[in-house]
Formats: sequence, C-alpha cells, structure tokens
Amino acid sequence: MRVIGLMSGTSYDAVDAAAAELSLDAGTLVLTPLGMVSAPYPGELRAALAAALPPATTSMKEVCRLDTRIGQVFASLAVWVDAELCDGRADLIASHGQTVYHWSEDGTVYGTLQLGEPAWIAEATGRPVVSDLRARDVAAGGQGAPLVSIVDVLWLRGRPGVPVALNLGGIANITVAAGTGPPAAFDTGPGNALIDAAVHHVTGGRLGYDEDGALAARGRVDEALLRRLLDDPYYAQPPPKTTGKELFHLPYLRAALAGHDALPAEDVVATLTLLTARTVADAVRSVRASEVVASGGGTRNPVLMAMLRTELGGIPLRGSDELGLPSAAKEAYAFAVLGFLTVHGLAGTVTACTGARHPSVLGSLTPGRHGLRLPEPAATAPVRLRVYGS
Repeated sequence: MRVIGLMSGTSYDAVDAAAAELSLDAGTLVLTPLGMVSAPYPGELRAALAAALPPATTSMKEVCRLDTRIGQVFASLAVWVDAELCDGRADLIASHGQTVYHWSEDGTVYGTLQLGEPAWIAEATGRPVVSDLRARDVAAGGQGAPLVSIVDVLWLRGRPGVPVALNLGGIANITVAAGTGPPAAFDTGPGNALIDAAVHHVTGGRLGYDEDGALAARGRVDEALLRRLLDDPYYAQPPPKTTGKELFHLPYLRAALAGHDALPAEDVVATLTLLTARTVADAVRSVRASEVVASGGGTRNPVLMAMLRTELGGIPLRGSDELGLPSAAKEAYAFAVLGFLTVHGLAGTVTACTGARHPSVLGSLTPGRHGLRLPEPAATAPVRLRVYGS
C-alpha cells in the first residue's frame, strides 16, 4: 500500500509530506521510503495561525477560516506528492493536521485540537484520508502524545541496550524503545519553541528561528536565568506527560526574563538553547539510555546538537538518517504508518507510552472519490518495523 503522511509540527512553519510503500510480512511492517518534501505555509496564513494560538484569543470565525485554509495547503501538497512521488497511485493519505491546542491540566489531557479539514484533501486527491489521530487516545485516558512512540518502539526494537528516539521539534519528546522494562514516551519540554519565540521577538519578526545556531554561538549562557527556567514544575512531573506552546510561549519567556532585562539577545538565545539540551539530557539519563537517535528540525541547529552531546556525556547521539529514516521527515513517515495501521484495523498506540487504558485504532476516515474500500483487517499486529535499505 502506498501511503502519504502529512504533518505540521508545533513550530508551524511548514507542512512535511512523506510517501512510503508499506506492507506486512508476518510480524514485520516493511517501510520503503519513496521520498519527502516540505512546503512552507504561505506567509499570511502562518501569521494568522500565530495570531490565533494561545495565549492569544481568537473567534470561531477565525478557527473556521484556519481549518479550511490549512486543509487546502495540505491538499495541494498531497496532490503534488501523489503525482511526483507515487506516480499517481497513492492508496491512502494520513494527515496529522496542525495542532492548535492541547488541553492539559495537572498532568491530565482532556482534549486536543488539530486543524486542517480532511475533506479538502480527499476532494483534491480522490484518496481516502485518515485524520484526527490523537483524539481517540485522549478519550481512552491517554496523553494523545507522543503518537510516534509506536513507530519508535517497532523500529528500534532489537537494538542493544536501551535505545531512545528523540524528536527535536517545537516541543522535544523521547521514546524509550527497549530495555528490561516496558517502553515509555513523554515530552521533555521545549525543543525549539522558546528559542524560536526569542529570536522572532528580538529581531522584530525578521527571523523566525536561529539559523545554524548563529545567535546562540555568539552568546554566553546566563546561569541565573538558566536556573530560573529549570525551576519550572513541568520538568519534575513523572511521565507519561505532554506539554506544548500552551505553556512554552513568548509571554512565558517574558515572565522568566523579568529582572534579566539587560541581557544581550545572543545570551538569551544561548541560555534557551542550553535549556533544551539540558532538559533533554536529564530525561535521557533518567531512563538509563544507551544511545539517542535524533530527528526533527532541531537537529539542523549545530549549536544545539553540540550542547546536547556535551550534556549527554558518553551517551552516543546519532541522527535517524543513519538508521534509514530521514530526520526532516521522520514524523511524516510515522503518521503514514499510523494511517496504514488504522485502515488495517490495528491499534496505533502503546499504552505504556501514552498512559491510555487500552490500545486504540486511531483517527477518522474520510472516503475518497470512489467511496471507502478498506483492505482486509490484519490478522496480527506487527512486532517490528524494518526500513527497506537501512
């Protein structure tokens, strides 16, 4: 089955798409990458999205507009990927959409909202669409995240020691894929979220992120500010736990900077970069990891990666590319896998990772142009994932 995975993360700067050939071979799910592409959101749409996200207020009118426009952007990219990477023969599209709110209080997730109306994707491509993938796990008492944990567990199973998959997006998360105990997964804290917020603020919106870590490289870490940031109660919460830009946003940063107004912008960015590296490393050490396999936009920041290597000490750090999954599109491939599992009637969650009461078949299905023709349900769930060619 040829599946297109669509994803936009908490940095909401672009939509990533990955096409894969997926098949079940006994207990192994075989993934053959067909290619990937990333398309930035139109500037006016990204600005409208930023203006509507917490802690800002918005209206149902604007939510409706965003739902439609995001769905149309996803649809346009899916049409291109189907034609160029799937030879016009995609069987299914799995769309994560754009997370705009993750309702979490005192460690419990009560709801989650992703925009990007799937009907636009189904209409434009003619293909069936799996969407709204997080809500079922939340309804089952889970965190609704990190949903890629099932892919990480299947993918890294069999590697020696305790391998940990790390995603450095707007929010950083890890999956403990193996070891003597059950798997686990949780958000460690801000990945790029606070760094991006600071850069956007200090440059008056001219820059959206710290390209190549240039600002952090010129700055010096302010230990007092770092200690203040590390005092956030989130880091001490036990997993499973999730967070988002509902917590780690610009007003949060401004509050933390009170009394540190004289700090140069470069020092602020350097301190936030080390905050990400240290909180990730603390989480990795807490699970006694033997290696870290990293992916996500943060891996393109050499200063962040250098700080992370230092903080990890002797724990090896490698990119997911080394194991066959491109770092820039690993999450898009993961959501393609989740869509595949859904249409085959297979659960897409690991309860030890999300905290749900039971595993769930995820998402909602929007029929394609020729109705909804599901494959025969799979007799057994896969126990491992093999990336063809890795």
